[in-house]
Amino acid sequence: MNKNSINSKRRQYIIGASLLGGVGLGLGAIPFITSWLPSARAKAMGAPVDLDITKIEEGQKVTLDWRSQPVFVIKRSNAALETLKTLSEKLRDPNSNEPQQPMYAKNITRSIKQEILVVIGICTHLGCVPLYKPKAGEIDQSWVGGFFCPCHGSRFDLAGRVFKGVPAPCNLVIPPHKYNGNILRIGEE
Repeated sequence: MNKNSINSKRRQYIIGASLLGGVGLGLGAIPFITSWLPSARAKAMGAPVDLDITKIEEGQKVTLDWRSQPVFVIKRSNAALETLKTLSEKLRDPNSNEPQQPMYAKNITRSIKQEILVVIGICTHLGCVPLYKPKAGEIDQSWVGGFFCPCHGSRFDLAGRVFKGVPAPCNLVIPPHKYNGNILRIGEE
């Protein structure tokens, strides 16, 4: 064997070993790189939630879980909508000037469709879950219906607007949502 033949075989061996090592390194890196991607559970935590609103009866509250938060979806009656117009003087932020809602829900009903309220069911005081109390007089004589937080006494109307003189500093949060016909999608605008 001559010297050129040995060097040629050595060169082929080194090139082959380098290629094989590169392929092995690439394949070995796949699990490491994919571990950086969000898990299915993490993706699901931020995933939108759909609800057919035709299945909700007037006055009914449906609670959905979105991003580990309770979201209340309520179908309000015309009478309930009428009470919203009478409460401005009793509310801390009646015109929803604080940014707890998307711009398309910055109105007296705090909703896209007047009869459907979509609100995160967490009190803005200390994070308790308020009770849905839609009937007038259910809490006391002045109660016209809405949400009542039993932990510290915060009160919200049927649009999630906070009353004056209660511990909660601001209105309940309206999550991003949209409609596709009768399907409500929470988590997308």
